[in-house]
Amino acid sequence: MYAIVDIAGKQYKAEENKFIYTDRLEGTEGSKVEFTQVLLVSDGANTQVGLPVVSGVKISGKILSQEKADKVIVFKKKRRKGFRKKNGHRAQLTKVLIEKISK
Repeated sequence: MYAIVDIAGKQYKAEENKFIYTDRLEGTEGSKVEFTQVLLVSDGANTQVGLPVVSGVKISGKILSQEKADKVIVFKKKRRKGFRKKNGHRAQLTKVLIEKISK
């Protein structure tokens, strides 16, 4: 069984007993989270598509850790001008274990 869920404007495929990385969520390690913006639910044989969300379905999970993604380097250059700028950043992520998809 899997579901497509909308978390902070981005769509993720959630399966039971698997984890996903999302943008930083409020909460500490071990705290429970619940997602209600479920766009699609499928159990293999039956598929429900929401208009825009599937009513009565929620996904419960647990925050495993707050992490940082790999560093992304941004390098800008204008040729023959001597302009070079190097910048980088690391995205703040939350690792969430999907415990249950309930209908």
